[in-house]
Amino acid sequence: MSTLARMDAQALAALHRDLTRDYEALKGRKLSLDMTRGKPAPEQLDLASGMLALPGNRDHLTQSGEDARNYGGLQGLAEVRALFAPVLGAPAAQIVVGNNSSLAMMHDFLVYALLRGVPGGSKPWSKEEEIAILCPVPGYDRHFALAESFGIKLVPVPLTGDGPNMDEVERLVADTKVKAIWCVPQYSNPSGETYSSETVERLARMKTGAGDFRILWDNAYALHHLGDERPHLRNILDACSEAGNPDRPIIFASTSKVTLAGAGLAFLAGSPTNVRWYLDSAGKRTIGPDKLNQLRHVRFLKDLKGIHDHMEKHRSLIAPKFAAVEAAFESRLAPYGFANWTKPDGGYFIILDVMEGTANRVVALAKAAGLALTPAGSTHPYGKDPLDKTLRIAPTYPSLAEVKQAADAVTLCALLAACEKRLASEG
Repeated sequence: MSTLARMDAQALAALHRDLTRDYEALKGRKLSLDMTRGKPAPEQLDLASGMLALPGNRDHLTQSGEDARNYGGLQGLAEVRALFAPVLGAPAAQIVVGNNSSLAMMHDFLVYALLRGVPGGSKPWSKEEEIAILCPVPGYDRHFALAESFGIKLVPVPLTGDGPNMDEVERLVADTKVKAIWCVPQYSNPSGETYSSETVERLARMKTGAGDFRILWDNAYALHHLGDERPHLRNILDACSEAGNPDRPIIFASTSKVTLAGAGLAFLAGSPTNVRWYLDSAGKRTIGPDKLNQLRHVRFLKDLKGIHDHMEKHRSLIAPKFAAVEAAFESRLAPYGFANWTKPDGGYFIILDVMEGTANRVVALAKAAGLALTPAGSTHPYGKDPLDKTLRIAPTYPSLAEVKQAADAVTLCALLAACEKRLASEG
């Protein structure tokens, strides 16, 4: 039982008075803080400011002598694919380089699957009576919204700390209606966990009712470390190939949080069959991507060491912000025992689980005090957290001083909401 739960009526009323007084003082400060999205801070974008002068006047020829200013090159420049092959865990020949948005490539994959079907399937997904996609929770709201926008049924599956609950996944995928699963396998958005090798092996080996089942492997945070530890993530392409399911995974990634968020590169990787299928569909949509931007990335990052060195600069900027949030939670929330939070080794988010039934109230209190948080429920399909307790905290964009202010505000709002609920239950 938490300390808050053990308080008698008199102590609870006194705490509520103190918290209300502090909250009114917080509102009086007229804050204007935004922690709604996991965006890079301006200082992070400044790390890549040198790219704005690249590739430079008359520097428009690729390694092979191709003119990057012209049409063509649907799959992306060979040197870009080679540069990011170790990051994606795929041979360069099995990588497609897109423009700035990996979400756009996920959108296109789903559109092509719905309209044309995928290798191994008998018909387009849209011709099925009903299709569903598994959604590990807490998860990425844009994954959920994208699938929902096409009428795909969203089926939640709990995360365990090592990835999705595989007993539940294996049970659900036996249904022929289940066509895919969303995965953020390293430093998951927003829980921060990295899938264990056992989880990856089970995803690769599991028997599925749908012969055209796909693992949508959004490895968005492969380079985004906060600590010195580097997790080992089993290569999904290798695991699926060894299990006899080489066409099962579709890998996505981008440099949105590596270089310039609005002007990065997106990637899709998969088996040779999947890549040919994707390029055949994409070739009807575009004549080719922005190859000058691809050349710019090669000139700026140079090699794998250059990528890692650049990401160390990112780490030096954002790790103190995560530490500040954790310190505030530890000092302000831990003594009361009703809240839990993640301590991620990488990625862009912290999960804060407040008292059940109060997450929406915490967001409302924060908004009234000048702090915008991601809406409660966004971590779950259809925006509905059945326990109303999970909040996604995004510390990267505000300055360190603002993060400290925001973290203190969140703790006060979480305490006040919990105290209100206890008082209401005492009736």
